[in-house]
Order: sequence, then structure tokens, then C-alpha cells
Amino acid sequence: MIILGIILLIVGIVVGIPILTTIGIILLVVGAILMLLGAVGRPVGGRRFYY
Repeated sequence: MIILGIILLIVGIVVGIPILTTIGIILLVVGAILMLLGAVGRPVGGRRFYY
């Protein structure tokens, strides 16, 4: 999810489409939160790891 967020963020900036940039930022933040919760050992949605 983090990688997809980075890709959408870069494509949105290069092409100039603001909705892609916004979606990229949202995916990046959500992916980082899930990664941090998984790293501390707290299962989210029944899954301990999201990779």
C-alpha cells in the first residue's frame, strides 16, 4: 500500500492531476499507520502483518 501510494503521488505530481496526488498521500498515510500497528504487534482487521 505504501509503494502504491508513492507511485500515485509521483504520477500525480508529474502529470499534474491533483486527485492522484491526494489519493497517493492518503494511501501513503494509511499504509504507514498499518505498518506501525503491525510492527508493535497489534493485529488490525485480524491480520498481524500487511506484507
